[in-house]
Amino acid sequence: MMAKIGAKLRNLKGGKVAFWCPGCQRMHAVTVVGNEHPRWTWNNDADRPTFSPSVLVYWDGWEPPATPENMNPGPQTKVSKRCHSFVKDGRIQFLGDCTHALAGQTVDLPDVD
Repeated sequence: MMAKIGAKLRNLKGGKVAFWCPGCQRMHAVTVVGNEHPRWTWNNDADRPTFSPSVLVYWDGWEPPATPENMNPGPQTKVSKRCHSFVKDGRIQFLGDCTHALAGQTVDLPDVD
């Protein structure tokens, strides 16, 4: 269960908070409370969050991806995906090693619904 705790964050079990990543089009979660490692520092601002250190996420995806408009894109290949960013003062700075289209850009964290 994800409870909204501000404009930009959801509160998760286990001392985690999550934000929507506009590059990956998915939620990323970081541990900010407790003994689980890794653990990030957080400025406790759910509207303009800052986390440290960087956030690095890996997952497997498919190319070409299925979309709501095309649920059957034909033959697909499994590919490794990577998102590496700094979240500072409510903005997300994507590093150049990201595999998505926002690599190298800095954008505002979107509000979560």
